[in-house]
Amino acid sequence: MIYLFESELPENMSVIFALQRVYGIGKKNSSLICKKLGFSINFKIKHLSKDQITDILNLIEYLNLVIASDLKKIKNLITKNLISIKSYRGLRRIQGLPVRGQRTHTNAKTARKKFL
Repeated sequence: MIYLFESELPENMSVIFALQRVYGIGKKNSSLICKKLGFSINFKIKHLSKDQITDILNLIEYLNLVIASDLKKIKNLITKNLISIKSYRGLRRIQGLPVRGQRTHTNAKTARKKFL
């Protein structure tokens, strides 16, 4: 089991799909990382050497990807900023209602629940 950016990568999974388990790395970035490092689609995590793991870490640093706890902090700061400036999205977030224009007449019953 390899731990990378606060997430565990199963050994029997291929590198492309295992990198997608890291918060902030999706399909596009994981395939880009594997292409740059020359990993095939079937290359498993258990076959990675220490040098290859450090290459992955260095490439992620070089690409300036915001991932894991840094990304979570940024997202929390954005929502706190929306709430503090009392924007429409911030007010909807406080009320627990859908933020992005979804209807509430028939749908979003779980989002409309008021907590007392």
